Amino acid sequence: MLLTILLIVLIIALIGGLPTWGYSSGWGYGPSGGIGVILAIVLICWLLGVF
Repeated sequence: MLLTILLIVLIIALIGGLPTWGYSSGWGYGPSGGIGVILAIVLICWLLGVF
């Protein structure tokens, strides 16, 4: 259940952080870096069996 919610939030963040949208064109690498950190944490927790 928690993993499904995290995956949905991650997908929404990936779509919202794309630089193709007008409001996010000047954000630089911030959103993709933050999403990468969240993805790494989820991956490590999944490999350790937390989820």
